[in-house]
Amino acid sequence: MPVEVDLILVTEGLTKDFAGFTAVGGVDLQVRRGTIHALIGPNGAGKTTCFNLLTKFLSPSSGRIVYNGRDITAMQPADVARLGLVRSFQISAVFPHMTVLENVRIALQRLKRGSSFDFWRSKSVLDEYNDRALSLIDDVGLSDYALANAVELPYGRKRALEIATTLALEPDMLLLDEPTAGMGHEDIARIADLIKRVAKNRTVLMVEHNLSVVADLSDTITVLTRGRVLAEGDYATVSNNPEVREAYMGVGHA
Repeated sequence: MPVEVDLILVTEGLTKDFAGFTAVGGVDLQVRRGTIHALIGPNGAGKTTCFNLLTKFLSPSSGRIVYNGRDITAMQPADVARLGLVRSFQISAVFPHMTVLENVRIALQRLKRGSSFDFWRSKSVLDEYNDRALSLIDDVGLSDYALANAVELPYGRKRALEIATTLALEPDMLLLDEPTAGMGHEDIARIADLIKRVAKNRTVLMVEHNLSVVADLSDTITVLTRGRVLAEGDYATVSNNPEVREAYMGVGHA
């Protein structure tokens, strides 16, 4: 089946079975280029499994995944990342006892030199990445922390660093797995604003439990329940869907 030009990621009948249990069953997903698309649902809906299938950390039992017009169903995560489909918080290279600058510089080195980090290279060679690294650090609001070790960063700032290292890989599509999980209100607002800014020139697909963040950021929302698509549309559409309200066990949660 041909894929429309404005669709960057498409799944057809995406299914994952575990020993007779269907965690994801026949999911058809269409993500438009240049949008923020959220994947939500109650606990046990299949969000994590679906996300792991899309990012190639799991292989589907059946179905097809097409990215930028190319069938990636059988590809490995590293190969998919090289095509520009990058998962933050999983692929990003964050080393706790290195500085923020060193972390981003290493991610840039990975982009230029492949999977090898070449720690043995001279400081002058590695310093070639400084300007771009500092620019990325500034983009995620970490300029004041550039020389701090990653382990010293507050939780929300660590997430910002992980996004910076992911952006260093120059993704066309950024996949975020619960980017605001475990954060306080101030950090949630900061990361939500960061996502909005980095999405200006790329596509974002995120799994997110915080529905206020989903409402604020998302162009399109796909609601899963029991491994299947229950509803799709903008926030007003899905939040007023009676079946979505029932799935979340109450109007307040939907």
